Amino acid sequence: MARRIDVTGTGGVRLAAWEFGDPPKTDPAHDPHDPQHPHDAHDPHDPQRMPGARTVPNGSPGVLLLHGLMGRASHWASTARWLSGRYRAVALDQRGHGRSDKPPQGAFSRDAYVDDVEAALEQLGLDPVVLIGHAMGALTAWQFAAKRPDLVRGLIICDMRASALGAASQREWDQWFQSWPLPFATLADVRKWFGEDDPWVERPNPARGAFYAEVMAESPDGWRPVFEPEQMLRSRETWVYDAHWEELAQVRCPALVVRGLDGELGRAEAQEMVRVLPRGQYAEVADAGHLVHYDQPEAWRAAIEPFLDALSTN
Repeated sequence: MARRIDVTGTGGVRLAAWEFGDPPKTDPAHDPHDPQHPHDAHDPHDPQRMPGARTVPNGSPGVLLLHGLMGRASHWASTARWLSGRYRAVALDQRGHGRSDKPPQGAFSRDAYVDDVEAALEQLGLDPVVLIGHAMGALTAWQFAAKRPDLVRGLIICDMRASALGAASQREWDQWFQSWPLPFATLADVRKWFGEDDPWVERPNPARGAFYAEVMAESPDGWRPVFEPEQMLRSRETWVYDAHWEELAQVRCPALVVRGLDGELGRAEAQEMVRVLPRGQYAEVADAGHLVHYDQPEAWRAAIEPFLDALSTN
């Protein structure tokens, strides 16, 4: 199951955090694929939505999971439940995503995302924490680890590049958003388009279809994303033009760089990131693309488990 805990980010933005534990034994009325109820997460009006809710004893080490651009906390549900046996595992809907606030004129800068992590850790009582981030969430994680080394005991970076991506990449993303055939009539249409018909898909990928179905919500005219594409572009433009090697070099805790063999982070760049990190380690997952933890969940867990075990013994 998952319990929602509201926290306040920088600038007063309301953020939804989800604390994961073991799923309920049976719940035939619940559809685990309904993005309005991410996996076994309770409705915001459920009485289990309470400040400071915990599924493991006080004092258990904390893990904060940060999704990538367009993602949401429920994308981490499988990983977080696996972690919850020995950690207090919390996933955050970052600003502009999931059920967190999407202020029209809100800040979507790197500083805002990083400061939100600091605010969440303080209010959740998770520090010193292990940060696990995917894509943009990984960048946020290592920038925070560089800024507040006293609050981070370990870092896992999943398929995020440290090099600048440039203006051409931002234009491609803008054009890609415009190509979405919105609204989708059904969730099956969502899964098919993102898993098969999207021009960015090289071969059928059901996991990718499921990933995007998770970020859709039903509206009067069909299924639309729970985020604003314009806000996603605003978030992205704050980091695509710059390289982020300097912040990597400032990360003092043990750090693991994980890439999917068919992902966006190439092997040479990943290994250079490991070299730049003062205490860097490397892992890769076969038969996985950018969505490593969705494409190969068991192999993903096997890749990060030795690193987490070593942290536990330190």
